Amino acid sequence: MADEMEANVRNWLTSEGLEVRDRPDPRARFHLLVRYPPTPHGHVFIIASPKQRNLVVVSTVTQVDAGQQDEMVRNTAEDGEGWESWLHDTRLHLTRSGVDWVLHVRNSNEAPPGPLQAFNLSQPIWSDGLSQNELMQTLRHLWLTKLALIHEIKYSYGPGVGRPGPVDDWQQAPEGAQQPPSTDNVVSTDEGGTFGSGFDPSEWL
Repeated sequence: MADEMEANVRNWLTSEGLEVRDRPDPRARFHLLVRYPPTPHGHVFIIASPKQRNLVVVSTVTQVDAGQQDEMVRNTAEDGEGWESWLHDTRLHLTRSGVDWVLHVRNSNEAPPGPLQAFNLSQPIWSDGLSQNELMQTLRHLWLTKLALIHEIKYSYGPGVGRPGPVDDWQQAPEGAQQPPSTDNVVSTDEGGTFGSGFDPSEWL
């Protein structure tokens, strides 16, 4: 069953012309890195099947540009209520989009928190509903949800400076936990190449 699931997923992806790479992962039956859409500016997605679960998880991580983070900090100092309203609206937008999400926000327990440092979007597909259509529609839905937030950040906080900002959650991870992304696999996640560069999404499931 698991072997058939993996074979089907690989076949569906390659039949669409998508670049697929394996990632060693002892927690998963298979863990694939996929570039979607299949263009030079495609985003990196993870497609993995966790052991002891009858599903696959499709996910993607984006790191916010350092310049955009700085602009968020300035906005927080000038209009803390406006910043918190923007963050609240962002959470509502992601919830309404139907995807699972995690926002990495610095000082998340303080008021006002900020800036937004990274975000992780994901969606499960259970094995009894797994098909080529469901897999490709999930990739497309995550990609469009991601693009919507990228463009909202650019509209509100400028184009950035072309390098990723810090992500405190990754830097403060306890020893033995999931490590922060490295820059060995630099991926541009925006058509202008100025948003979300310099992270390794293969570290995240």
